[in-house]
Formats: sequence, structure tokens, C-alpha cells
Amino acid sequence: MFYTYIIKSMNTGHLYTGSTNDLRKRLKQHNEGKSTWTKNKTPWNLIYYEACLNEQDARSREKYLKSGMGKRYLKNRLRRFLSLTG
Repeated sequence: MFYTYIIKSMNTGHLYTGSTNDLRKRLKQHNEGKSTWTKNKTPWNLIYYEACLNEQDARSREKYLKSGMGKRYLKNRLRRFLSLTG
């Protein structure tokens, strides 16, 4: 199983979108500063993820979520989720 995920920096509020086959391990790597783009913005929290059947699907979904249409989709989806959870 592969995943497309979004993490949020609790320090700066920045969002990062990526894909992996091990969410826990990847989040740990981000928080330990082992990722070039995220190392200066720790700590990170996982705020969203989608399960995908294979790596190609996960990378395709990651690319979409980084696009303008994908960002709008995600913004609306997270807004609805947050309004339901209070």
C-alpha cells in the first residue's frame, strides 16, 4: 500500500505534500530533519492522507494535489472535515 499525505508545520504553518509506502516512518523522518525541504520547519503533524494501490497512483495523486485544482479540492475537503469535527 502506498500513501499520498499532507503534513503541517506546527512551527510555521507550512504544508508539505508527499507520497510514501510507510506513513509513520516518513513522518518520523520529517520530524527528525531528514528531509531537505522540511528540516527547518519542525515539528510536523499529519493532517491528511489517502491510500493508493501502488506507487504510480500515489505519485499521480501527489502531483494532482500540488496543482491549482488539487489545492482547491483539498481546501474544500479539509474545510468540510473541520466544520464537521468542530
